[in-house]
Amino acid sequence: MDLPQKMRLQRMIALSSDLSRRAAEEAILNGDVQVNGVVVNKLGTVVDIFNDKVFLKDKQLIVKAERKYFAFHKPKFQMVTKSDPEGRETIWTTLRHFKDKLNSVGRLDFESEGLLLLTDDGDFINLLTHPRHEIWKTYRVWVKGTPTDADLEKLRSGISLKDGKTLPARVTLKKRERDNTLLEISIREGKNRQVRRMLEHIGCQVRELKRIAIGPVKLGRLAVGKWRDLRSAEIKSLMAMSKGS
Repeated sequence: MDLPQKMRLQRMIALSSDLSRRAAEEAILNGDVQVNGVVVNKLGTVVDIFNDKVFLKDKQLIVKAERKYFAFHKPKFQMVTKSDPEGRETIWTTLRHFKDKLNSVGRLDFESEGLLLLTDDGDFINLLTHPRHEIWKTYRVWVKGTPTDADLEKLRSGISLKDGKTLPARVTLKKRERDNTLLEISIREGKNRQVRRMLEHIGCQVRELKRIAIGPVKLGRLAVGKWRDLRSAEIKSLMAMSKGS
């Protein structure tokens, strides 16, 4: 993506480090940032990313010409965190060459598989994961049994969970096979294990859960454990959706 030569200091820090823009603002206010040898603690300061020398706690920051944005098909039974205190396998076993370079955009629970976005752009992560940016995420879920129309309407209207009522969801019954039902569920928030808890609330046991889309980005035929570059149009669309929400 093309970058302007001049930009606000907090954006420059987010683009050249692992900090989100919010964390970059805190670093500025804490006096941890120097521009051309002078401590700058005023938000909104504009810098020349090619000519000004910016330091964060004595480490010089340099904006990379290109950021990395990937779509990854997370396998089941892998954590998204960099390490796990229980010793469970993480996605970084598969992505070992990217472990110190990329971070995930949000999470996907241990038992689930599907689409996960990865990037080295801290600002992009903050934009997509901020609670006010409601980007639709779509899941295909096999559940045991057959939920009633009333059950599905509860999902569509919102479910009261311990951490608050969920926003209305889009729910479609796709298929029934013996004692199992395939649902397609789209939500626009990110409560912990939200889809599983919504279904548990109406008495449905989840058999399989796969995330198949995040906004305009589709999992498609991407194989388990594989990744691809996000297309420029996908990145721009995600950013536009976030800023416009």
